[in-house]
Order: sequence, then structure tokens, then C-alpha cells
Amino acid sequence: MTQEELSMDTVIRQRIKGLRLAKGWSLDSLAARCFLSPSTLSRIETGHRRIALDQLVPLAKALGTTLDQLVEPTSDEDVVIRPEPEHQPGLTTWLLSREHSANGTTVAKMRITQERSVKDIGLSVHPGREWFTVLSGTVSLVLGERTILVHPGQAAEFSTMVPHRIGVHEGPVEILTIFDHGGERAHMHHDHASD
Repeated sequence: MTQEELSMDTVIRQRIKGLRLAKGWSLDSLAARCFLSPSTLSRIETGHRRIALDQLVPLAKALGTTLDQLVEPTSDEDVVIRPEPEHQPGLTTWLLSREHSANGTTVAKMRITQERSVKDIGLSVHPGREWFTVLSGTVSLVLGERTILVHPGQAAEFSTMVPHRIGVHEGPVEILTIFDHGGERAHMHHDHASD
């Protein structure tokens, strides 16, 4: 077994034990759920027994995860995201999550200035929900017929089936936003298509 395989083997064992403990289960409890003996499970967790694929599948299922998540490789590249700013008139976006994230959400930091005019962005409607928090400045959030001012330190969450627009009120703003899949397609790709 190579050093990399040993390291991954250790990570898998730690994940199994960590998930078991997070659920508050004893070795006996998990063993009963995945049809292994408590002694076998103990030897797997401590590294005194090699893990077989036919043991990983029931373990993953019993722990409420997938086999892919249980054996997912780890590296610093999977942790650190180095966002590059993408510029449009009046809007700079830093993508803070990986493309195609597992949970279907996109996290971005946005800086919006007065240069981004209302006529350029219009009102948007798409399935889903959107959330943002204001880092600096004051956001002018248009939801249907209402205009809501959202100040630094405040957050907003709303259905994106309501016609909406995020703009500025008396100066530039910076927000941290989370889009679901529909929001990411509507706001990120739609805006980029006009570049």
C-alpha cells in the first residue's frame, strides 16, 4: 500500500468514527445498523483491519452518507478557493464556491456601484430563493412593488418568483450572497452572457 493509500485509508477510518460519534452511537449501535460485528467495526476504526468495499457500502448507508462522500479524497486544493474578480459595468463578482457544488448553491461576493443602472438590470424572476447579507453600503432591494433598504450587518432572504432587483442606495455596496441553482443561472450566467 502506498503512502497516499495509507493516508486515505486513515481519513476514511476517521470519517467513519467521526460520523458515528456525531450521531451519538456506540460501536454496538452502528454495528447493528450495518450488519457488522462490533469487534469488526472497532478494528476498522482503529486500523487493525483492512476496510473492504463490501463493508463501506453498508457503513455509508447506516451513517447517512454516500460511498462517494466517505471515500472522497482530500487535499488543500479542495479547501482553498482563490476567487478572481469578474467585472461588468457597475458590478464586480468574486465566486466564493466551486462550480457545480454538491448542494446546488453558489456563494459570491458582489460589489455594486451606481454605474450599474436600473435600465441595464431590470427586474428578475426565476424559481428558487435568494439570500444576501450587506457587508458595506446600503442595498436598495426591489421586490415587486416594494423597495426595501437593507443596511450593513442586515440580511435579506426572499422568493425569487417575486420580480426583484438588488441595487445601491446612495453609494456603492458590497454583499455576500447565496444563490440556489436557479438564481446562479439567472444572475451569474445571464450577466456573463452580455459581456
